[in-house]
Order: sequence, then C-alpha cells, then structure tokens
Amino acid sequence: MNTKKILHELKHHAPFTAFAALIAMAVAILIQYVLKYSFPDYVFDMFHFGHIIVSATVTSAIFYKYRNKFILAVLIGITGALIIGSLSDVIFPYLGSLIFDAHTHFHLPIINETVFTLSSALFGAVIGASIGITRFPHFAHVFLSVFASLFYIFTYSSVFSLAYFALVFLIIFVAVIIPCCLSDIIFPLLFIRKSK
Repeated sequence: MNTKKILHELKHHAPFTAFAALIAMAVAILIQYVLKYSFPDYVFDMFHFGHIIVSATVTSAIFYKYRNKFILAVLIGITGALIIGSLSDVIFPYLGSLIFDAHTHFHLPIINETVFTLSSALFGAVIGASIGITRFPHFAHVFLSVFASLFYIFTYSSVFSLAYFALVFLIIFVAVIIPCCLSDIIFPLLFIRKSK
C-alpha cells in the first residue's frame, strides 16, 4: 500500500473520527457535569473489550477477503487488535495525558486482564474471518475506540476539569485516527502479496 493511498484513507476517515470524538465528549460532559455521575472503572473496560472485538473482526475479515486462509486471518486479526487496540485505547491517551501533565495512571488490559482480552480478540477474529463483514464493524470500531480512549482518560487521570476537554479532543482524535486506520486497512494488507 503506497503513501498516497494511506493519506487518502486518513483523509477519508478524519471527519468521521472528529465527529465521533465530539459526540463522545458531549455525552461525557452531559453525564459527568450535568447529571453529576462519576464513571466507574469498568466503563473503560467495557468499551476497550468491545473495541478489541470489532477491531479483530475487521482486520481478519479484510485479510480473509484477499487471502482465503482462515487460521492466518484469525491470527492477523488477533495480533492487529491487541497491538493497535492497546495503542489507541491506552498508550496514545496515556502519552497525550503525560504531555499535558494530567497525572494519568498506566493501565494496560492485555497485562491486567490477559484472558478476557485475548478471548475478546479471538472471538472477533473468528467472526470476521467467518462472516467477512467489514463496513459496519469499522463504523462501530471508530465509535468504540473514541469512547475507550475518552474513558481511559476519565478513569485513570487524577487531574480533570471542563477546560481540559479541548486537549482531550486532540488526544482522542490522534489516538483513534492513526491506529484505527492502521488496524482496519493498512495492517491486514501488509500481509497480502502485491499481486493480489
């Protein structure tokens, strides 16, 4: 996949990612500051595991579409979901929060909840390689990733205020647009021969 194609995909996904980030932030502001409800720790986990499932689904489905190899598609789906899902939901938000001195605690589900994280990736990858759907899961993938990134910051940051949301938007946008496009589009195609 050439650079021009990658930039085209990023440009195509940027408006939707920005819109999803704004929706997620509006929902979070409404719940946290209007309804005065504090999010429990497990909210991040719910969105993260959902994100892992749809990420594995799309990655394995795209690979299987071009290369009819079920086991390999499942392995690539699992690998892409775990690596890139962790980047999007944890590592990018954590590093972004560090840059803005938000005192964020590091929590990586692949280490802390290994069995459930691996099971989620396996489940999604098998579904993707079996059914082959790519469009709807990608839509769900971006929304789940946005909410997972946002709730990671909400859950594990000790410094959080309403003014902080402008910085959070930037962190979430970068945390979602790059890894999600890598996972759904670029990562599976790296394993496909150019002739295909």
